[in-house]
Order: sequence, then structure tokens, then C-alpha cells
Amino acid sequence: MDRPARMIGWRFLLLNGAAGAANVVMLSNVPGYTVLAPYAAGSLQGVTPSFGTWATTDHMVGIALGLPLSRWFSGRFGDYRVLIGALMFYAIFSLMCAASETIWFFAPMRFLLGLAGGVALPLAQSVTLAQYPDHQRTLGVGFWGVMSMAPFTIGVFMGGFWAEYFDWRWLFYSNVLVVMPVAAIIAALFYRRGFQRRMTRFDTIGFILLAAVLLGVQTILNMGNDFDWFAEPLLGWLLLVVLLALPMFIFWEFGERRPALDLRLFLHRNFAIATFCSIVGFLVIQGLLSVFIVQLQVLLGYTSSLAGMVYLIMIFLAMAAAAVVHEITRNVDARLIVFLNFIGLAVTFVWLGQYDKNAYFDDVKTPMFFFGFSLAMFFAPLATLAMTGLVGERLIRAAEELAMLRTVAGALGISLLGVLFFRRTPFHQLDLADHFGGRRFASLDLLATFLDRMQAMGMSPTAAQSRAAQLIRQQASILALNDVFLFGAMAFILLSGVVWLAYPSYASKKRKQSLARLSAEELMEQP
Repeated sequence: MDRPARMIGWRFLLLNGAAGAANVVMLSNVPGYTVLAPYAAGSLQGVTPSFGTWATTDHMVGIALGLPLSRWFSGRFGDYRVLIGALMFYAIFSLMCAASETIWFFAPMRFLLGLAGGVALPLAQSVTLAQYPDHQRTLGVGFWGVMSMAPFTIGVFMGGFWAEYFDWRWLFYSNVLVVMPVAAIIAALFYRRGFQRRMTRFDTIGFILLAAVLLGVQTILNMGNDFDWFAEPLLGWLLLVVLLALPMFIFWEFGERRPALDLRLFLHRNFAIATFCSIVGFLVIQGLLSVFIVQLQVLLGYTSSLAGMVYLIMIFLAMAAAAVVHEITRNVDARLIVFLNFIGLAVTFVWLGQYDKNAYFDDVKTPMFFFGFSLAMFFAPLATLAMTGLVGERLIRAAEELAMLRTVAGALGISLLGVLFFRRTPFHQLDLADHFGGRRFASLDLLATFLDRMQAMGMSPTAAQSRAAQLIRQQASILALNDVFLFGAMAFILLSGVVWLAYPSYASKKRKQSLARLSAEELMEQP
């Protein structure tokens, strides 16, 4: 079949605008929901605020599982047709999320929403990049890099805006208002355009085993802290399923010609190291972003829109860095860029982990400003490092797998760092109670002095004790939040050493960038 002519003029611009808007909306449903999770948890029947994070983590697992489905569906039915169908399902599942009344319905709908998004996200990129002329493909990748960074800034702010001034369900209504017109525009632009069918075998058994492992592990992490881990029979059975499915999955994938997850790619040194750094790094970043945005509201008393403003500050350096980072990685050893960026992230996290009292907006805006720059520089250098030595179909598979594993790591990070925060809070609470109660310093009973002053101001003994307990809990939570940031800093310091185990990644300025390579690079950089 002859290749259809590329779009030009207003059609080309309309396609970029429509696909870019869909990309921003679908990616915004992770950080955008996180800021309004306390509102959703308060609205859904019979749940605590910690249950609200289930909808974020399950959504990210859905995105990860949607990526291999995207490859198979697009080969069988065509890129733009599958994209249109995925956008329509995205709108349907968004309406189901908005109509949810219980977490037991909401969380599965969020998973299905993520599944539809995982199918649509790489296709929105691929159908658009295919329309770029050869000499403008790097520009196209830069455009998609900017579109991929927007959800971490604008998306969080919009989520807070909907929650505070309208209703948290409007996040999902707004999905419909965007993706349905986008689906119609793409259908009109590609009307009567053919496609080249690529019949490939789908690894059904491998995909089912992978889904069982990912959903089992994520459910255990989601519910463990609230249901006393394996004292809950359901979690014990899920652990058994994971322990059985994981070795079966590994053995099956090594014997499969077209596996759902090609484990042989990890025999390539640079891919293995870059993927390890991406997984651990994004686990920390996504976990910190999730814990911080929630605690800004719950612990420090920020409104949801003000908490969104904290993240909106990241946009100033993030957008500029995302637009130029591709060119920088073509001329500088990626290991050096990754090393410097990891050190920068570690410094930023130490900066954010040093507060010993309530952090006001002016206190956190400066480190978040630099956080945005480091976040924008996180994806492209690691993508360049991972692609070293890979060509052809293996390059596309490597891009897909890196994006999938990093997304799963982000979901795990939200749960793991949330557990770390909740575990460190009672530790500091007991330590502070011991300190102020005079057990550590027998001659200095600060708690009694504080209670006397509160009662002298007119408080009853019960009210004074309640206020003292409240202040201790708040201070313990602040110290626990500091611990989470310091843990992140230590993780990135260790990763800054690991990256030097990779081979150098030098890119010639004269090397022609194929569409496949650019598409793979952008897929690897998709947050």
C-alpha cells in the first residue's frame, strides 16, 4: 500500500494541537487526581484518606498494562483507528469514575481508565510524529517532551482548581470534554486513510501472568498498611498468587519468541543500567510528589489550589529544559548529564527535607522551582543511555518496556513512600512524647510547663492536653515527611554512582535520526 501524503498546513497544526491536548489530559489524570485524593476519599462511602491513593496506583498499573496492548491492537487494526477507539473508551470510563459512590467501584474504573490511556498515549505520539518531515522530526520530539512535562505542573494545578472551586468529579467530566472532540478531530483528519496491517502474535499467557504479578503486588501494597498486611487472608492469598506467577512468568518469557516483556533486553548493559536508574529514580520521584501534595493539604493546611500552585511553579524551568534537553543529549555523554541531574535532585530533596516547622508557600517555592528543572532533565538522558547499542525492532521494544516498568515503579513508589511516611510518624511521635514528657531529661519536663501555660491562658486541663497531643502529632508528621525526602536524596546519591557503570553514550551530530529512533526516544521519556 502506498504511504499516504503527510499532512501540511492547518491540518498538521490541528493534529498536533488535538493529540497534544489528549496527551496532557491523559497524563494529568495521575498527578491531577493525587491533589484531589483527600476530597475523593471524603466523598466515597466508608473509606479513610489512605484509601484514596488506591485509585492513583491502580490507574498507573493500568497504563503500564495498556502499552503492550497498544502495540498489538495498532498492528492489527491501524494506529489511528485504535487511537480513536481508545479515546472513546477513555471518555466512557471517565464518566464511570465520576459516577462512582464507593471505592470498590471507583478503583476498578480508574484501572480501566488507565488501561485505555496506556493504549492511547503511545499512539497519539506515533500518529503525530509520522506526519513530521524528516528535517523536523527532532522538533516534533521536543514538542512531545514539553507536552509530557505539562501534567506535572498544569495538571496538578487544574486538579486542585476543580476540587476547591467545583467538585472533584469535574476532573473526570473535563476528560470527556477534551478527549471526545479530539477523537472526532482525529477521525476527520484521517478519514479514508489506509494503514499497513502488521499481524503479530500476542503473548496472551505472558500478559496474563504479568498482570497477575503487577496487580497482586500493587494490591498488597495498597491494602497492607490499613489491613495489617498478611494478617488479612486476602493479602495472604494474593502473595501466594504472586509467588507462583512470578517464576512462571520468567520461565515463560525466556521461551517465548515474541514475549509480553522481553527479559533478554536486560542482557544489554546500558539498557539494564538505564532501566534500573529509571525505575528506582521514578519510584522515588512519583512517591515524593504524591506524598508531598497530599501532606501539603492534610498536614500543613494548604488549600488544594494553593498546593497546585506549588507544583505550577515547576513549569518555568521544566518546559524550557524539556524543549532543549534532546539536543543536549546528542552532544554530551548522557552519563555526565544523568550524574549531575541526580546530584541536583539529591540537593533539592535535602533542601525540602530540612523544615522543622510548617512550611509556608514562600519556603517551598524556590526548591520546587529547581525540582521542575531536574524533573525535565530526568527522562531524555536516561532514554539516550538505554538506546545505546539497540537498533530496529529491539529499539521499539526497549522503549515500550522502559516506559512500562517506569510507570509500574511510579505506582509502587506512591505506596512504598506512603508506607514509609506512616511508619516514621509514630516513631517521631513517641520520641517527641518521650522528650517533652521528661523521660529523657528528668530535670526538664517541657510538657508540664506547656500544659501549665495553656491552662493559665484559660484552657481546661483536657483541652490543654488535647492541644499538646495535636502539636506533637503534627510535628512528628513534619519530621516523618523530612525523612521521606532525605530517603529520596540518599537514593539519588547512590544512583549517581551506578550510572557510571554504563558504557559512554556519544551521539554524532551528523547521525540521521530515524523516525523509529525518535519515536522510541519519546516513548522512553513519557512520564
